[in-house]
Amino acid sequence: MRTATEHLTRWRLHVEGAVQGVGFRPFVYRLAHELGLNGEVRNDPAGVTIEIEGDPERLACFRERLEQQPPPAARIRRITCTELPPCGYRTFTIAASRPEGERQVFLLPDLATCPDCLRELFDPNDRRYRYPFINCTNCGPRFTIIERLPYDRPNTTMRHFRMCARCRAEYEDPLNRRFHAQPNACPDCGPHLALWDRKGNVLAERDEALRRAAEAICEGRIVAVKGLGGFHLIVDARNEAAVRVLRLRKGREAKPFALMYPSLAAVRAHACVSEAEAALLTSPAAPIVLLRRTAAGREALAPSVAPGNPYLGIMLPYTPLHHLLLTELGFPVVATSGNRSEEPICIDEREALVRLRDLADLFLVHNRPIARYCDDSVVRFIDGHPVFLRRARGYAPLPVELADDWPAHPEQVLAVGGHLKNTVALASGRTVWISQHIGDLETAEARAAFVRVIDDFTRLYERTPDAVACDAHPDYASTHHAHRLGRPVAPVQHHLAHVWACMAEHGLRPPVLGFGWDGTGYGPDGAVWGGECFLVTAERAVRIAHLRPFRLPGGEAAVREPRRTALGLLHAWKGEAALMHLPSGAFTETEARLLLQMVTRGLNAPWTTSIGRLFDAVAALLGLCLRNRFEGEAAMLLEFAAEEAEASGPPYPLALQEQDGRLVLDWAPLLEALEADRVQGLSPMVIARRFHEGLATAIVTIARRIGCPTVVLSGGCFQNRLLTETSLRLLRAAGFRPYIHRQVPPGDGGLALGQVAALRWGLTMPALVNHSC
Repeated sequence: MRTATEHLTRWRLHVEGAVQGVGFRPFVYRLAHELGLNGEVRNDPAGVTIEIEGDPERLACFRERLEQQPPPAARIRRITCTELPPCGYRTFTIAASRPEGERQVFLLPDLATCPDCLRELFDPNDRRYRYPFINCTNCGPRFTIIERLPYDRPNTTMRHFRMCARCRAEYEDPLNRRFHAQPNACPDCGPHLALWDRKGNVLAERDEALRRAAEAICEGRIVAVKGLGGFHLIVDARNEAAVRVLRLRKGREAKPFALMYPSLAAVRAHACVSEAEAALLTSPAAPIVLLRRTAAGREALAPSVAPGNPYLGIMLPYTPLHHLLLTELGFPVVATSGNRSEEPICIDEREALVRLRDLADLFLVHNRPIARYCDDSVVRFIDGHPVFLRRARGYAPLPVELADDWPAHPEQVLAVGGHLKNTVALASGRTVWISQHIGDLETAEARAAFVRVIDDFTRLYERTPDAVACDAHPDYASTHHAHRLGRPVAPVQHHLAHVWACMAEHGLRPPVLGFGWDGTGYGPDGAVWGGECFLVTAERAVRIAHLRPFRLPGGEAAVREPRRTALGLLHAWKGEAALMHLPSGAFTETEARLLLQMVTRGLNAPWTTSIGRLFDAVAALLGLCLRNRFEGEAAMLLEFAAEEAEASGPPYPLALQEQDGRLVLDWAPLLEALEADRVQGLSPMVIARRFHEGLATAIVTIARRIGCPTVVLSGGCFQNRLLTETSLRLLRAAGFRPYIHRQVPPGDGGLALGQVAALRWGLTMPALVNHSC
């Protein structure tokens, strides 16, 4: 039956964004009832549809509060309003979801346990007391359990668990915070824990399994814990012997381990934590945050946790299981990805018995399937804001929205990223969905995971790309896969993609002056690029400046051994006299002779313009790092040394010279000054600081020469806080508008976004001639 419709207005509101799985429909339901409005709300594949009818003034109030007071986890992108003839709704209801239609909804990331669920978790009088899978519409798994859209329980891995009567009553009550919380469960009807030995024998179940796992960790054993987006390998972070065993088993010689602490107070005892960093640690995203350790942190933790590193990568418990485990332990643990080096994280318990058998002593598992792996995100604060080093749990797959005044064709684009720190992107119109961190495509397992993520994305969103963007490097596994998809392929130059990624985040239209500084990228001239400056206009992208080239003896071997890079740099500077300037013992006589022959003859010694390799060479010259035990170690040690300098003096000079219509940044004056300081016995910390400031000053020198007011800084070198903050400070002081990354990593994890942007603008490869702004 319908009421009289005189004086009524009916609106159909379509809400797009992250509005499913966040309590949005019950929020709308409560708001409508509060304002005396009638109608219905339902999920659809593109968001939420609301039909709302009533007095026009109350409708206006409804829309205003909808926009200004949505649920905490919701992210409204757009609300479209259509006025319809009134139809006389008698009440307001939550209607069944509509599965048909174009998939455009934002999948929500997994969210850390909310305060309400945490209180219930530790309340002995609550029926979910110590239940490791407690959740509600404000928290819990999303991305790692959904199998298809829309986000309803039958479309998730929770379909395997039939809700008991009490859970069903909560799920169906619009006034309950578990209304349509798709992972809703309790000890009677939901997933449960088990503790296995290496053969898969069940040693304990449910709460006993958790307690015995905690006892094993206290005894120094390594426990593989199945969490939200995969397994962690967990060990007592205070136990040096146990941490060393983990390093040996995992084949991870020196790269820092991530830590999980039981509480923010415990973190503050071992690290310096600003208010902004504390807010991020305790946020629903709950990423790993890089924090400077204190003296107490150095004393309390095993030296092998982060050898020679003044920073700790720290996170807080973000699932009920982790909260229970860390409360039981009461001390920090190593919580590193459950995989072997170069392999994707393990998500299935049976698979874990095979892949992690030689790494873990015990397995704390559960029977809730994980739909897709999702590693922990890693963030550090630069210029007062969080910058991603790895974007995954808590953030993926939230999209980046391209500016309305940007080109929007091809409409559907798949971008497959690079070879290291890979992510992929799927663009539809203005929306670019960014995958979780996939990692380095060095192994068959990693490449298989990469293909699965692409298939997963295109299936979830039901998109068939019109074109595929990839890196210009012809031998990358991602490039090969792009050509196998049977779609038009657009190669994008690596460093230009970095610049476009930063432009895309900020909606910057050309002209833009972009610095693409990193370790390695394919140059169209056959050189290893990495110290590039582009002037991007609406018509073309010009490689307007670059670092003076030098050779890399051994090619990839030089990436692993900064001593080789130093030799190549010194040879380009001093020729055969290069060995005189190397640290004592850098090479044997035989090694030195062979490597000098390589660079002299140009045999397996490609040219490079890489700033990242320049960092390596300087670190080797200062004796900080002759061999990288993990990617970027030399550059990190150089940054850490520079941060310790109490005073620096003037920045080292780099000359800007014009050659063949391009500007070349010459490192020779820098080496002259650096070598003079080294001979005089100046502290390596001061030398490292002057080096950083010299590079930042060079950025401003180039910007002044070109005269373009908008400057972007992108590439792996700008994960370096000292370099980035110094560059930003000097650019702002000189009157420029500088931008750095905020939504995707400055390193290769941001390439896929840049590839989409480059293809949309039709500027995928740089011109090699000069141009003015």
